[in-house]
Amino acid sequence: MKRIFFTLLTAGLTVGAYAQTDTVVTTTTTVTTTNNTTTTTSTKTDTLVKPKRSGKFSFGFDNKRDTTRKASKAPGFSWGLTLSRIDVGFATLLDNGSFRLSPGNEFLRYRSWKSSNFGVDLLQMGYRFNSSFKIYVSGGFEWTKFRLREDITLQRFQPSLTYTVDGTEYQKNNFSSTYFRLPLTFYWRSKNDNSGHRVHIAAGPMVGWLINGHTKQKSEAEGTRKMSGGYNLAKVQYGGFLRIGYAGIGVFAKYYANDMFDNSPAQKGLRNVSVGATIGF
Repeated sequence: MKRIFFTLLTAGLTVGAYAQTDTVVTTTTTVTTTNNTTTTTSTKTDTLVKPKRSGKFSFGFDNKRDTTRKASKAPGFSWGLTLSRIDVGFATLLDNGSFRLSPGNEFLRYRSWKSSNFGVDLLQMGYRFNSSFKIYVSGGFEWTKFRLREDITLQRFQPSLTYTVDGTEYQKNNFSSTYFRLPLTFYWRSKNDNSGHRVHIAAGPMVGWLINGHTKQKSEAEGTRKMSGGYNLAKVQYGGFLRIGYAGIGVFAKYYANDMFDNSPAQKGLRNVSVGATIGF
């Protein structure tokens, strides 16, 4: 996840350029005139210089505008594929409003700096009211990973969330979830400033459907072990989000209002919060 984070932030723009050099075409015409015994030869040279042509290809998330003209978009519907709202941040657990886990949930203690949230939107449909404001619904995926501190194994396909203490020292003990997300976004952007950039604000509700839960354990005794499915994760999660940015980069915060686990009374009130950087509005 660290590699994804730094790659997206430092290599978000890739610019290539090509140029064709000047082409000089020289045409020589020889004319010979014979007058009695005198022969005169004249040479005419025409030189044509083709203008230099250049092209530029760029990819990025910052739509820089020409500030010498007023940019605007007409109202109307739009839909299609997209690659935007790329969220890369940290995942956090709230236990009944507290960042400190209760005694009954301490087995889920995690390493904050190694617990992450990553999301991306791939589909979008919406309506633009004017150049500054639009509403759209989008679809994409979201991955959340917690690096557990305790040497435990979460049990699969149990009536409620349970675990066992293995006695194995794990170098990595990850617990992850994958959801299909469907946010409804109310989006506003400012006019271009002197640099051709805008301020962006996006907020709204969101809902997600569980695709799968995963665990990945790595130890010297057992090597790497991966398992998926049956971890009592909520089949549907819902909440709200906020994104604020300038140009094509900003920050985000997401809060899920329902419990992280289904049918687990001991984990009632345990919810997921994520904060971090976002690219592409």
